[in-house]
Amino acid sequence: MKYILYNSKSKNGTTLEHIKEQYLTISEVTTIDVLDNEVYMNCLKSLNEEDTVILIGGDGTLNHFVNDVKDLNIKAKILFNSSGTGNDFYTDVKNSNDGELIEVNKYIQNLPKAIINDKEYLFINGIGFGIDGYCCEEGDRLQALSDKPVNYTAIAIKGLLYKYKAPRGKVTVDGVTKEYKKIWLAPAMKGRFYGGGMMVAPEQDRLNDETVTSVVWHSTGKLTTLMRFSSIFKGEHVKYTKMIDVVKGKHIVVEFDRPTALQVDGETISGVTKYEVFA
Repeated sequence: MKYILYNSKSKNGTTLEHIKEQYLTISEVTTIDVLDNEVYMNCLKSLNEEDTVILIGGDGTLNHFVNDVKDLNIKAKILFNSSGTGNDFYTDVKNSNDGELIEVNKYIQNLPKAIINDKEYLFINGIGFGIDGYCCEEGDRLQALSDKPVNYTAIAIKGLLYKYKAPRGKVTVDGVTKEYKKIWLAPAMKGRFYGGGMMVAPEQDRLNDETVTSVVWHSTGKLTTLMRFSSIFKGEHVKYTKMIDVVKGKHIVVEFDRPTALQVDGETISGVTKYEVFA
């Protein structure tokens, strides 16, 4: 059997119809809305090695999928069509030999685990704690007020200049702790990209690294942070070693001195003071 899994609230209507047309010419496909929880979970539990799943969505959809199947022994082929807004997973793994569908089975094995507010999450790209979490939280607020596209660049600039107050905090990687008076970013990365194309961890290899990468942007003033921020899109920020600490490890703990928004593969969690990651 072939199954198409999609989120009816996501902006993938055109993609869904395109995929259905492509595969219905070969054989019948069962289309399931992941928001129809009972049907969706029954489908996941019934999958076998002869089945193929086509997952349509962005990083958030993929994140929800890997968390939904983490206790299941999925043997079906999983194909992914990237139709979200950020698409950082697609950016990280896409190469010239891929078509529009990427087989993701090897990428969703042995994912890192995060503990946030006593709840466990798997993540496929990264966790963002700092101004990136603030931007996601503010973007969610604006989306709830209007149907207009959210300008995350404008949110980031306003946050850097006056709205986001960089907290004090400490980061512990494999038992070694470092304290900071001002933290702008403190992600833990399984892949290279997050935030819609920021190459925050350019040396991270999601398939071959048995570690995750901690990246801490710290100690700079608002103007310097704003001036250097664009360098993160090409991974060039890591050359500024006085303000960027990059460390790989198997166990990362990040603690802030006040509640701050956090994002996991683009999904916002508000009011966080600590997260813990096990690679």
